[in-house]
Amino acid sequence: MKIVVLASGSEGNSTFIESNGTRILFDIGKNNKYITDKLKEIEIDGSTIDAIIISHTHDDHVSALKVFIKRYHPKVYVTEKMFYDLDYLKEYDNVVVYDEDFFIGPLKIVSVHSSHDASDGRNFLVDTGNEKIVYLTDTGYLNRKYFKVLEDADYYLMESNHDIEMLMDGPYPKYLKQRILGTLGHLSNNDSSFYLTKLVSERTKKIILMHLSETNNTEEKALETLKNTFKDYEKTLPEVKCARQREVTIVVDDKDIVRG
Repeated sequence: MKIVVLASGSEGNSTFIESNGTRILFDIGKNNKYITDKLKEIEIDGSTIDAIIISHTHDDHVSALKVFIKRYHPKVYVTEKMFYDLDYLKEYDNVVVYDEDFFIGPLKIVSVHSSHDASDGRNFLVDTGNEKIVYLTDTGYLNRKYFKVLEDADYYLMESNHDIEMLMDGPYPKYLKQRILGTLGHLSNNDSSFYLTKLVSERTKKIILMHLSETNNTEEKALETLKNTFKDYEKTLPEVKCARQREVTIVVDDKDIVRG
């Protein structure tokens, strides 16, 4: 299995997952050149991508989609609302409209609703049969009813967008601060750390903190908050990395490539 975050942040987001011969991109922000170049870094050709799963249609999650699908023609998985957001998909003949659970090859994809200011937003559990991967980003909160679905996974790719104090003392205008802090915004370091204490188990191998703000957060603050929260809840913290905006982050690699 291979899991690689190609980019994570306000400029663009994309994560590559390969298992059992199936290759998927979760979101495809940035631009086509960036995505194809980063795939080449991990020895993946864009033409071998089987599917792109879209979590929501904000530009930082779809900005490379139009060019990429014209060149490589993978399946694109969107909800009905996302489909109508992206006009160019109406002329594309390889679209799958998903709602809840679906399969891509042998991989089971479970979608759960996020809480974000988009027409529709989803987060995901990928079940390979042997391992489980949670991809959870761009949400103002995580509904408690999803805890059972998302707990006890092997890998967590989890939003930890902002440090609340940095955000409130920072340069953003009031309306934007309120958006980020609201229930349709982004998870703070505190939120993310708390949810992870409820989800992580002895099975969990690694946590990747995602979508860190370059203005309102630092890797040090995100990691410190996570470490202190796990200590407060008397939970064992597995290995943790922070995904970055402009470089790949290896979560796991079947060839033991060391990057990120």
